[in-house]
Amino acid sequence: MALVLTEEQSMLRDSARGLIGDHAPVSHLRALRDSRDATGFSRDLWKSFAEMGFAGLLVPEEFGGSGLGCVEAGVVMEEIGRTLMPSPFLSTAVLAASALSRGGNKAQRSEHLPKISEGSLVAALGLDEGAKHRPLQTKMQAVRSGNGFKLNGAKALVVDGHVADLLIVAARTAGQAGERDGITLFLVDPKTKGIATERTIMVDSHNAARIEFDNVEVTADHVLGEVDQGFALLEGVLNVGRGAVASEMVGLSEEVFGRTVDYLKERKQFGKRIGEFQALQHRAAQLYIDIEITRAAVLNALQKLDSDFENAASAVAVAKARAGATATRAVQEGVQMHGGMGMTDQFDIGFFMKRARVCEELFGDANFHADQLARARGY
Repeated sequence: MALVLTEEQSMLRDSARGLIGDHAPVSHLRALRDSRDATGFSRDLWKSFAEMGFAGLLVPEEFGGSGLGCVEAGVVMEEIGRTLMPSPFLSTAVLAASALSRGGNKAQRSEHLPKISEGSLVAALGLDEGAKHRPLQTKMQAVRSGNGFKLNGAKALVVDGHVADLLIVAARTAGQAGERDGITLFLVDPKTKGIATERTIMVDSHNAARIEFDNVEVTADHVLGEVDQGFALLEGVLNVGRGAVASEMVGLSEEVFGRTVDYLKERKQFGKRIGEFQALQHRAAQLYIDIEITRAAVLNALQKLDSDFENAASAVAVAKARAGATATRAVQEGVQMHGGMGMTDQFDIGFFMKRARVCEELFGDANFHADQLARARGY
């Protein structure tokens, strides 16, 4: 399959770029940060997002969505990365929509997917419990109680957790930390008795939360997928999320590159524009090559998720690891080529550096995915 967008996908990109560029430039994120906005994103803008069909990209048509694929979701995420737009697109339109579409029963899909598509429901995935992404190390307990379960434990770095109307929570119904079997996914109302949510102040000014569960009661109807066999569903959903975050990092990297090149053409030193210095030209050229290679790797992973979902894990691992390394290099070069001013809050480059660092950690850093790839190939 050619590693280029179709005409329809290019039109979707242009539509998303127009909306996001006009209504959510980096100054939008800066304003939310400076005002200490309690929500962390613009609900009016999210409503506009939904009205244009972006919130329902991965929702099947029968539930009010577009029924499109991961490539289309990646196209939108790339545009989000260009302006660092804070929104529930990743948590809700990508992760939750994928989880419900792939693992939900008819009642669960009918109840939640139309609301996601219309932008009236924000959902969040509660997975990691420590400082690093380790899905198999899930320790949170779900003990059988009557016709359901009681949840006990805590989740960290829950994206959009403090504003979520619905939580998708991974917990152990059997086995020990490190085992694939025994993980079950639950749909939980965050207003349920025993849930305590604390918003986390993120370095990149985006939303996250820590959520504690103290004897939280859920019924069997709240189980998403199969009891004890939720890891396969979870891993598939995470791969979709990883592809989306990798796309965001591609957009972020390209925006930083563009801003840096513009600066090289304007800034003068020793009577010459610094872009005339060969050393900086070489560094800029290498960064451009890295971004284009990464773009191809990410698009390949997204296409693989759409065409051969069950066998896409390796392509996704390559894409996420490559995107993290490229974004890190892009922001570091951007800051260095801007000189000391690049580290000041006056310039937007610092926002991109902080977001790149968070995206690198989301759903596994480069080391995590290199390890996953090595294990998959028998090393």
